[in-house]
Amino acid sequence: MSDDIREIRDSKVLAAMSHPLRRRLIELLHLDGPATASMLAAKSDQAVGNISHHMKVLAAAKLVEEAPELARDQRERWWKRTSKTLRWASADFPDDPVAEAAEVLTLDHQTAIARQWIANRENYPEEWRSAPFSMDTWIRLSKDELDELNERIFLLISEFDNRTEPGDGVERRPVFFAARTSLGKP
Repeated sequence: MSDDIREIRDSKVLAAMSHPLRRRLIELLHLDGPATASMLAAKSDQAVGNISHHMKVLAAAKLVEEAPELARDQRERWWKRTSKTLRWASADFPDDPVAEAAEVLTLDHQTAIARQWIANRENYPEEWRSAPFSMDTWIRLSKDELDELNERIFLLISEFDNRTEPGDGVERRPVFFAARTSLGKP
């Protein structure tokens, strides 16, 4: 497993990263690398002052940090993520309304991205339109088996996320992957 995984155990950090715009900023830094508030503002259609405020909140939660080595002068502020992967489980926050809200916001975010794909897939070349998949199923698992499944999925995704792009000229696009397990009855 990568050393670049931050396990979130503080509900203040969870609240900071769950805000929709801050989540978007974290995602932009993940996909595109370090950026200034101006660059992030242009990519998110937000005012620079608003982005600066949210970057300070993320920095206070130690989710991002300044990257002064990238600045051309002392006025320019570059930001980068402190960890490539953020991981948390609602079980680590028993009876915490912040965790419940974060879980709902996460599900809303995942659903919004899927809906955006459905609404815009005709704008992609045919070979990309046929690539995404959807699956759901019911399986019977013990708690240990569920833990193993979760870890195996996490490791598989981490393998792709942490690899160095081969520089082979093959087109690569950002792909959002979400996996969720829920207990219940069909």
